Amino acid sequence: MGRFGFHRACRQDQPLPGAAVLQGGRSCARRMEQVQVAEENILAALRRVVDPELGRDIVSLGFVKGLTVADGKVSFTLELTTPACPLRDVLKSQAEKAALSVPGVKEVEVQISANTARFAGAQRQRAIPGVSHVIAVASGKGGVGKSTISVNLAVALAMLGAKVGLLDADVYGPSIPKMMGLTEQPVAKEGRVIPLERFGVKVMSLGLVVRDAALIWRGPLLARAVEQLLRDVEWGELDYLIVDLPPGTGDVPLTLAQSVPVSGVVIVATPQQVALQVAAKAAAMFSKMGVPILGVVDNMNMFICPHCGKESKIFDAGLGQIEEMGLDLLGSVPLDGMIVKDGDEGTPTVWAHPESPQAGAFRSLAQAVAARMSVVSAAAHSPTA
Repeated sequence: MGRFGFHRACRQDQPLPGAAVLQGGRSCARRMEQVQVAEENILAALRRVVDPELGRDIVSLGFVKGLTVADGKVSFTLELTTPACPLRDVLKSQAEKAALSVPGVKEVEVQISANTARFAGAQRQRAIPGVSHVIAVASGKGGVGKSTISVNLAVALAMLGAKVGLLDADVYGPSIPKMMGLTEQPVAKEGRVIPLERFGVKVMSLGLVVRDAALIWRGPLLARAVEQLLRDVEWGELDYLIVDLPPGTGDVPLTLAQSVPVSGVVIVATPQQVALQVAAKAAAMFSKMGVPILGVVDNMNMFICPHCGKESKIFDAGLGQIEEMGLDLLGSVPLDGMIVKDGDEGTPTVWAHPESPQAGAFRSLAQAVAARMSVVSAAAHSPTA
């Protein structure tokens, strides 16, 4: 029996148990090598997908997270710089096609997420705790619809998936509570003011605290009030804090820029020469203070007849003069009775009539602001900045 057993163990078609273990180990190593090569091939293919706004590929930008390869199926997450990214569907489609082009890949699953703090870095640490970007909305003069833009911009960003706060810093004439339909007063908890929440946006305004009173402010009082609204409110984790500034170039914008590192400013103007000239002065002030100008909102750029739908331009100036100022156009919003009515009734148009062309204009504006903010932040934190 020993003789037959010896010969069976030594036959070439029946290797010894130790050899089987060794052979299995080599096979396992080969499989691991194949997976590693496959992942490298996937990343090489994804490097061909370039974010056109940031000008870099999605791998070097760090967008590709949690890449796995198993049995011909590729899975990963695209972590973008904003949930309001206007190119999210384009980038997802291009990433899927790039991964599918790799030999051996049968199926691709791509999830989308966002991290607005990606390029915030030290700015986030020096600013309001938990807030990635502070975006000021300013105008050179009153009556151009700045607060209407602020409200609809904030709500549109929230509807697009961002965590948003709205601070009414227009201490001379706070109108945000009315436009957001807020009547209750905020409460304090452990020495911190808890902001009210409406339409998915955290809101704080001096108008919620001081009601029906004429406020007479001097410089030091203004500075103290703005700082308290910024730092004594429990904002929590926010992608964007939209700050509605009073018109002009007075103490409040100066205090804001000196109190926290403002990520960027949106200038609101109507397409008339006097408004655009004053808007240029506001932009120049922020530039001198080192605040990036995200662009201009061309508000009330035309009137659309509710009966026949005909578009009528009210002002002569417009895009050409904005370009002459060296500023980017973020978007245009028409003069429309529905927008005015919605503001008076306390429900922003983008929420009240989400399918309307007017709401579409606000959504496009929100996406443009978010995209521009990502570009500015990425440029500020690039190796060559």
